[in-house]
Amino acid sequence: MGTEYSCVHNAGIFDGPVDAASVSAMKSWGVNSVRVLLNEDCWLGINGVPAAYGGAAYQQAIRDYVGLLTSSGLHAILDLHWTAPGTTLASGARPMPDVDHSPAFWSEVASAFKGNDAVIFDLFNEPVPNNNVNDDTEEAARRSWECWRDGGTASCDATLSLGQPETEMAASQAVGMQALVDAVRATGATNVILVGGIQWANTLWSSAAHNWLTYKPTDPLGNLAASVHIYPGMWCTTVACYETNIAPVAAQVPVVAGGFGIGGCDAAAAQWLNELTNWFDSHQVGYLASVWNAPGACTDVQLIADWGGTPSQYGQIYRDHLAALR
Repeated sequence: MGTEYSCVHNAGIFDGPVDAASVSAMKSWGVNSVRVLLNEDCWLGINGVPAAYGGAAYQQAIRDYVGLLTSSGLHAILDLHWTAPGTTLASGARPMPDVDHSPAFWSEVASAFKGNDAVIFDLFNEPVPNNNVNDDTEEAARRSWECWRDGGTASCDATLSLGQPETEMAASQAVGMQALVDAVRATGATNVILVGGIQWANTLWSSAAHNWLTYKPTDPLGNLAASVHIYPGMWCTTVACYETNIAPVAAQVPVVAGGFGIGGCDAAAAQWLNELTNWFDSHQVGYLASVWNAPGACTDVQLIADWGGTPSQYGQIYRDHLAALR
């Protein structure tokens, strides 16, 4: 964490060490991929981001860190995390990427990292088209998935929101996943692209007619993977749901759980985590637990108690699972 928020808070670029020792600590757990959360305004150096932490300075810092990760044998997953349309500072999450800056962001990021297949592009952290509407009708599902793929006013609600006024954006400001795939491929980049589902990336399958497979963006290289996020309180958090929501997609394309975790350390939390990761393993779904950040209490969903890699109680559950896979 940190690369999505520190730069807009005039607090640097990273929130913790990004040296060889920190990477060694990750590798000691059996980690082989690290998701790096990015801010489009910081990368582009716009909307008042301090020059010391935005534009060329931010880009070089990200290049250096990605270089450290990949030279250490890890994959780097670059995720567009914080965005905002127009002249608004990207100081938090939005329901959809924006037409003003998100395609330009991906054009520049793809140009910077093309040719390095250890770098994966995660187009947008958690899409929430049409105000997280429950897709309990075919029409609602159609509109959500079309908004997700295409953006704009045809199928998106006039105003999109995550529930708070500061997260609102107009349908005309929203850009879909297809445009972002196009921006990446126009650079000549052949990297794998992750595309998260709808409803905070928790839904890959609304129905047999309306799902990630039906609406996935067109990619001339056919090099897309689906991303799903799973946290308690979301709609799909049980094995029964994983079987109906994720398994049909995982049977046809690679699936990565780009973010998951639980705020707890008790037996129930351990059971939930182990059921989830065992299900991932049995269906060849990749996964990245949230989050490598310290220090924190169990309720903070933080894997480590210190930057040396000492696991938190929650992190110990995950580390034990990884150790059992070796």
